[in-house]
Amino acid sequence: MDLAPYRAHRRILVASLVGTAVEFYDFYIYGTAAALVFGPLFFPSESESAQLMLSFMSFGLAFFARPVGAVVFGHFGDRIGRKSTLVASLMLMGASTLLIAFLPTYAMAGWIAPLLLCTLRFGQGFGLGGEWGGAALLAVENAPPGWRGRFGMAPQLGAPVGFIAANGLFLLLGLWLSDAEFAAWGWRIPFLVSAVLVGLGLWVRLKIHETPAFAEAMEREPPVGVPLGAVLRDHARALLAGTFAVVACFAIFYLATSFALAHGTTALGYPKEEFLLIQLGAILFMAAGIVFAGYWSDAASAQRVLSWGCAATVAIGFLFGPSLASESWVVVGLGLSASLFVMGLVYGPLGVWLPGLFPVRVRYTGASVAFNVGGILGGAGAPIAAQWLSDRGGTSFVGLYLGVAGLLSLLGLLLVRARVD
Repeated sequence: MDLAPYRAHRRILVASLVGTAVEFYDFYIYGTAAALVFGPLFFPSESESAQLMLSFMSFGLAFFARPVGAVVFGHFGDRIGRKSTLVASLMLMGASTLLIAFLPTYAMAGWIAPLLLCTLRFGQGFGLGGEWGGAALLAVENAPPGWRGRFGMAPQLGAPVGFIAANGLFLLLGLWLSDAEFAAWGWRIPFLVSAVLVGLGLWVRLKIHETPAFAEAMEREPPVGVPLGAVLRDHARALLAGTFAVVACFAIFYLATSFALAHGTTALGYPKEEFLLIQLGAILFMAAGIVFAGYWSDAASAQRVLSWGCAATVAIGFLFGPSLASESWVVVGLGLSASLFVMGLVYGPLGVWLPGLFPVRVRYTGASVAFNVGGILGGAGAPIAAQWLSDRGGTSFVGLYLGVAGLLSLLGLLLVRARVD
């Protein structure tokens, strides 16, 4: 196996991976806290189901902030460069996450507490809006010929890294603290620890250079005045295709993580620590799926890998609910592992496929907006829709959401084919 390109570009690949790791760490610790403690701490209500629903709504708020951040950071990423924009997005994302650790609860400050929580959640999403697109471009625009799929999987591998860090920390806290201690103050620790990851990400990113593709594009002609306008005017079909194509990966991830944890440990009665351990093992299959998809994308094409992954998402929809409700740890583990492996197939190739829909001069904006608007469709409503389906038809109905998500992503792939220059 030829590892020379990895070694030659290791700093670029680490800088690309670290930011996405922080993104998924931040999102998962919030999603886990929303599932376990944010309901009673920030959204008092007589109904436990209503508390959980409000908590998940605050979780979904960041998805609506992400497209706004994508437009703003995409604008500067296409006009002044990838590096400085990525540093700014990481700083905003990290500061918002860290400040959540110091929030008062509803019992301490009344309605100000949920207002501050939602404000910082919006800040998280705003910063995240510019993160993934820039990280993907950093990797792909530095890739040697024939290596774009494998370089494009670098930011995607940040997802399992961030998940394992967050999940492992919550698992340790569950072993060290009682439920009362965790609800009282223990939930703040993961938000404090995020500062370490953000500091590492900033240190790496400040040492990298601008991508060759962007530098060459700026030498040929000046930057586009309004990148979003150019995308909407000249690349609307590509934007629509990219938006639909990312729906499946978001739907799988948030159903197999946040919803599965909340529903499994409340309605289904699984012990929290054991369920977190099962998820920790299952996420390794997501990493395997990403690596497999990256190599497959270079051997065949990202379009083909995504097509197979979306078809598998529809199939997983029939298995997800029954496996989750099986009351067998083996079946639950197999169901989550299969779901997250399929997520690797639909997430891994996006790092090269989505940027390939747009020319260099508007690529940051186009890829970021498509990715984050697709996140609203696939991720923001996933836990809420799954809870609604479960309340009306039982856990077996939850997989319907995955089936629809897979079909939407297949539709996006049919609209256009991508090439990376």
